[in-house]
Amino acid sequence: QVQLEESGGGLVQVGDSLRLSCAASEPILSRYAMAWFRQEAGKEREFVAGILWSDGSTLYSDSVKGRFAIARDNAEKMMYLQMNNLKPEDTAVYYCAADVNWGITSISTHQRIYDYWGQGTQVTVSS
Repeated sequence: QVQLEESGGGLVQVGDSLRLSCAASEPILSRYAMAWFRQEAGKEREFVAGILWSDGSTLYSDSVKGRFAIARDNAEKMMYLQMNNLKPEDTAVYYCAADVNWGITSISTHQRIYDYWGQGTQVTVSS
């Protein structure tokens, strides 16, 4: 069972940058899709960005496209989310998640598809 742990959250100002990290307890294999979700207080968890581990293809939500970048480091069993030009509406708890499926070929934006989750890290953007 894969364990995921996020880090890197914090309090920043509008326009600042922040990089989140997700550490996996075991090697992330080509049958994984990894993703970042976020959840604002009182709202449903929403998809932010995802990466297909087999070929590195990525997917972003419209709200973060052009500002956020998802990346992976196979050797270090890490996934990252570089967040630039942060806005108050980016304030949320950010979660990393893993979808494990033999023959996986696409990135799902639905949280119910994901098998493993981290505990989350808080990002607060102050104006």
